[in-house]
Amino acid sequence: MIIFLFMFSVFGLSAQYTEADWEDRDTWMKTDFLLQMAGVEAGHKVADIGCHEGYLSIRLAERVRDNGRVYSVDVRSDRLEKLRTNANTRNLKNIVTILGDYDDPKLPERELDFVFIIDTYHEMESYNKILGHVKKSLKPGGKLMILEKLKDWVRNKSRKEQVASHSLGPEYVREELEEAGFSLISEIQDHGDWEKENNKQMWVILAEKPK
Repeated sequence: MIIFLFMFSVFGLSAQYTEADWEDRDTWMKTDFLLQMAGVEAGHKVADIGCHEGYLSIRLAERVRDNGRVYSVDVRSDRLEKLRTNANTRNLKNIVTILGDYDDPKLPERELDFVFIIDTYHEMESYNKILGHVKKSLKPGGKLMILEKLKDWVRNKSRKEQVASHSLGPEYVREELEEAGFSLISEIQDHGDWEKENNKQMWVILAEKPK
């Protein structure tokens, strides 16, 4: 059970990778490893908040298979339309697209096994409200995975300074998750370099809604 969220703005405001970049991203983001770490399997119901054109959503849909479901959330309808096109070309019928608000991903309550937020959390100004909605959407014991990048030039800076550089350190997110009532399960402090740029270190936190 887990949640994992990706993008470059709150639910995806800035340009995201095209499909041609996806294979390379599989490698530098170690996507298969992350999904195994989360425990995503066939039949699970998961959410991708900040889905953009659907990179993670497509990978999740292939993993949960026809008896699972992926809720793909973005604040831009054009990106959701592109995602639907990408899903249709692969004959994937287990993706549900949701046009979310900046403070509410509009997910079903107590239904999800996992939620993913990838390179998107730093853009969420209303992160407290969003974490509250995410917690409601998870089943007891459901998991949330957050992946972010910490840029060298804002390391040890204030949260405000980091966010202004589209970056965020794990120390802030740990505290915010605990305040929202999540239990921290595991953390990867150095998951490699975002887009292979050695001044942008990825980190990952996996948290759980209490059972």
